[in-house]
Amino acid sequence: MTDAHAEERTLVLLRHAKAEPPGDVLDVQRPLATRGHADAAAAGAWLAKHELLPDVVICSAARRTRETWHGVAMGMTGSPAEGGSAGPAPVVHYEADAYEARPEDLLALVNRADPAARTVLLIAHNPGISLLSALLDPLRADQDGLRTSDVVVHRSVGDWAGLGRGGAPIAARHTARG
Repeated sequence: MTDAHAEERTLVLLRHAKAEPPGDVLDVQRPLATRGHADAAAAGAWLAKHELLPDVVICSAARRTRETWHGVAMGMTGSPAEGGSAGPAPVVHYEADAYEARPEDLLALVNRADPAARTVLLIAHNPGISLLSALLDPLRADQDGLRTSDVVVHRSVGDWAGLGRGGAPIAARHTARG
């Protein structure tokens, strides 16, 4: 007899934190704003507090998403009052294909995640990340989409390769503000 929880997977979707407005740099090189750094750390603290520590991180290669991951990682290792240690370091994949990606492209990245991983964190951009959340749970997805630093937790039973449309109900949501 198998334990159903042994097969449960958690996919955490995170829209990058608040970035600086477009200026003289290419969009892919836009850094986080001061508020974005604080919000990213708050997202990490929330993940740690709720024991949503990733085994694998799939992160867009854009500067603002890489900086978001850095802030999240720092927030996960905060003091015990914030949620405690992040434990073992996750495997991080910086994916150029996650920048300006369609939801199907983001799902394909998740489908290739390590089968042994129980929790995957995907950090990406709108509209793709919002549309992926809606693809995974069309009934409960936020119709307005994810705002900066929004976290949406999807749960699924089965392996990453089989995850598809309607296959991961939303279990929790949080807007991180530092």
